Amino acid sequence: MSRPIGTSLPRRLARRDPSSKDLKRPIDESAKKNIISTETENLRKAEEDFLSSLSQINTIVLNRLLQVTDVPDFGSDYLKMLKLLSDGFHAIWDLTAGCFQTLKQCCEQPAGGALELYPLTEQSAFFQVYTGYIAAFTNFLVMRGFEKSAKRSSSYWKGNKRVLLELIGEGSEPPVHVLLQRVLIEPFRNHLQQYTARLSRLSATLGKDASLADSITAFVQLQTFISQALDEAAQTKILWSSMSSKLVTTLYTTERRLQEDSKNIPLTVSPTRYDRVLLFSDVLVFLQGNEPHICDLQNVWTDPSAKHRPEPSSHVLRVVTPEEEIFLSTREQAHQVLWCWKINQLIRQSLEGTRDFPLWGKTGESSDPPTARLTKYTYRSDGRFKNATYEGDMSWGKPHGKGTLKWPNGRNHVGDFKYGQEDGFGICLIPDSSSDRYDCYKCHWRNGAIQGYGICEYADESVYKGYFKDNMRHGFGIFENRSSTATAWKYTGNWEGDKRSGYGVWESSDNSERYIGMWQENQRHGLGIVLLNTGSCYQGVFNANKLVGPGVLVTEDSSMYEGEFTEECFLSGKGKLTFANGFTLVGTFNKTAHNGLQTHGVLSTAAAFQDEVLKKKFQFGAGSFPVEERWQGIFEQFQKFLESGCRREAEESFLGFHVKSSKKLQKSQEYLYCQRDNEKEIEDFMTELSLESETLQSYVEKAFSASHHPLKKVVKLLLVVFQASFSGLGANLHLLSMAQEEIKYYAKKLWEFSRALLAMRAERCDRSLSGGPDADEISEDLNPHTVILPAILPRFHPDLFMLYMLYRQQEDALYWQGIVRLGHLTDTKLLEFLDVQKQLWPLKDVKLTANQALPLSKIRSHPNKAHPTPYPRRKRYSIVRHKCFQSAIECLQKIISTVDPKEKLEIILKTYQEIEKTVSRVLSRDYKLPMDDLLPLLIYVVSRAGIQHLGAEIHFIQDLMDPSNRGGINDFLLTALESCYEHIQKDEVRLFK
Repeated sequence: MSRPIGTSLPRRLARRDPSSKDLKRPIDESAKKNIISTETENLRKAEEDFLSSLSQINTIVLNRLLQVTDVPDFGSDYLKMLKLLSDGFHAIWDLTAGCFQTLKQCCEQPAGGALELYPLTEQSAFFQVYTGYIAAFTNFLVMRGFEKSAKRSSSYWKGNKRVLLELIGEGSEPPVHVLLQRVLIEPFRNHLQQYTARLSRLSATLGKDASLADSITAFVQLQTFISQALDEAAQTKILWSSMSSKLVTTLYTTERRLQEDSKNIPLTVSPTRYDRVLLFSDVLVFLQGNEPHICDLQNVWTDPSAKHRPEPSSHVLRVVTPEEEIFLSTREQAHQVLWCWKINQLIRQSLEGTRDFPLWGKTGESSDPPTARLTKYTYRSDGRFKNATYEGDMSWGKPHGKGTLKWPNGRNHVGDFKYGQEDGFGICLIPDSSSDRYDCYKCHWRNGAIQGYGICEYADESVYKGYFKDNMRHGFGIFENRSSTATAWKYTGNWEGDKRSGYGVWESSDNSERYIGMWQENQRHGLGIVLLNTGSCYQGVFNANKLVGPGVLVTEDSSMYEGEFTEECFLSGKGKLTFANGFTLVGTFNKTAHNGLQTHGVLSTAAAFQDEVLKKKFQFGAGSFPVEERWQGIFEQFQKFLESGCRREAEESFLGFHVKSSKKLQKSQEYLYCQRDNEKEIEDFMTELSLESETLQSYVEKAFSASHHPLKKVVKLLLVVFQASFSGLGANLHLLSMAQEEIKYYAKKLWEFSRALLAMRAERCDRSLSGGPDADEISEDLNPHTVILPAILPRFHPDLFMLYMLYRQQEDALYWQGIVRLGHLTDTKLLEFLDVQKQLWPLKDVKLTANQALPLSKIRSHPNKAHPTPYPRRKRYSIVRHKCFQSAIECLQKIISTVDPKEKLEIILKTYQEIEKTVSRVLSRDYKLPMDDLLPLLIYVVSRAGIQHLGAEIHFIQDLMDPSNRGGINDFLLTALESCYEHIQKDEVRLFK
């Protein structure tokens, strides 16, 4: 039988006092070697004794305990904990055996003064094994495993009680279950005390050694940890014994340990419905009779400076949870401090996922738990989040930062939160009750409601892209209905209270019909224009989706009806019908779907042709839809953005966002948050802005092209609504006036926004560094026509110019016939036909080839046809084609290479200058062309330039040119060019042979 480990240890340690003076004297290497050898031998003997004790414990205790594994009454938890206890015991046994073998080798082969004790070299593994065994032991203790074991084999334990008492060196006879637990813990604690004592003695003998001192501290901490773990286990065991079975069933877990009880350190709770508080290692429990309110410590925040005091003399600790605030009051401040400190330490340990070592070992500021933390919580109280599980960033009990909300029905929200509300960008999935699909909202939230820009993809595959207010579509938005059960359609326009209201454009998906006009409560209401794919279009007033009162109809053959209609848009009542040939019919009309058109009236064949041509180009919407009121939903958003001071939050809501494409919503949050490609602030652009004309225009073009600039967003949306109105079915000559006035208004608003940004830049930037004047000092030469139009017209020009071509289609066709006819003429014939004075003909500039200069008859009759000898040359100008005024012709052809009206005017002026330059060279003197000479020469240049849609170009320039350029040389030349255009259309030109 081995000697009890703890009996003689104090006497051995007392033989030599580590603090005695003889131990502090310097020792030589030989003495050091002897001391290390002696301690190694002593440690080897101690390990040998400990191995003997472990063998006895295993044989007498553990083997007997493990024999009850087949008894079902003990339950699976008991068997599991017993198995873990056995595993931990054998892990220490194996560790000790390894230590003994190492020490034995050291004794046989001395290390020569090297400090190679096993507890020092394998300290981490040593501590891991011991802490694992203590965890298993305390778990078995708390679940009353020793009581169950003692009761099951009571006769056996009584027969071996003497041996068990010798193992722990105990003379009295404690109860069997106490004896068992002491046998399985005290030998280990005594053995650790031996390690500590021997290392302390060795340290005192050898002098200062950092590694040795650290090891001593670590072994002391391990012993402290064991004592604390045993105390916690004992308190927890007592608590479970004193509580009702219902509470134990609800609260008990294997690893949970009681830390504090309001019965021991009194406090009162507000709300008063709670009568007891229990602080465990992982939860804070408020009891109301036998009903516990359990708070996960990861979701608990404490505030000891709470102002609310239930009683004047109390010390208050405010406890915050995701759904409730609870106030704990104590009579003594020390009790309040203790509760607060313990709760905070346990919160921090719970967040870190591990207990301290020792269990209450960390102190100081760094030990306080963070207020912002990553956590998980399921809401139970009534409210918007009821039954939802939140996982993400929290602060003071509220979702704050990035997080995910998931409901049991499949709904979830992933995004930004602020003070407990959805705030910022987020993605929300809402299950559709009629299918297995989801409505997906990719939007911006403010204070828990959708606000600002968002994209909604509904379960029926419909999509809305636009702005929201209080969870409803409000402001500008685009809705595309892709439903397969009805005619699909697309709406681009204004919304109010989740319904189409205000100005908007509706179009069927098959492009059979388009409506441009006013809406109310999802119905056409007010003035509107309807375009059909047959070519017909009409304008009238609608009420609840039905046409009422008079209107205008233009058919596909350019016939025009002005009068009354039925609700179904059939001709009915008084009206005037103008046919394509100019005839008019005034009377009463009646048209039905089955009987055709019936009328009683007066037919007139004497209408003025020119008036009827103008009526064919009747402009819908002119003066009916104030351009300032059409797309206010777009401009208002930017105005709000400006009024906010261009803050980052407002910018994100206004600019929208880009979401990584995925057919299926990713589980990980990182795939769902919006990420903008560039985070450059607006003021970065403003600091680059100089107020010179060219630089300002360059800045505007850069802003309109930069994906992260707010002006780019405005231009993009304006292009969307322009194309929705005027491309496809909207490419109708009767909408030209609406289109060109919209372009002008776009330029005006963008100029205002640019000036507002400029003013903001003046406030933000140091003017002494920027060196530029403020917005009020901008040159008069800078305006919407000179700065904005050149930047935006390239984007709008294809659709806009198509309207101009359709508007001038008939004139351009006549003009082109004339161009083709004149193109057959030689230069001299054309100059002669145009009555150009021969003295102005630039024939001396023409260099003829040999074949052009020599008559063909002479070439054929020459004996040496391959190399004829030239006869006296007779100039053949009559066959020269496209040689005269070549520089002016090439210059005018450049008019189609730009979309800027100002640049087009400059090209016309340059063409005029090239004509004058050529004439001056011919006359060998400066010569200012009078109108009588200029017009035929300009007609010549125009006919040779061959600009196909010249009428559309002229009309385009006239409508969009800078008003400051009107009058003077520009008006003169533009009028002259238009006169040439009209002259070429004349019959004598088109029919000339």
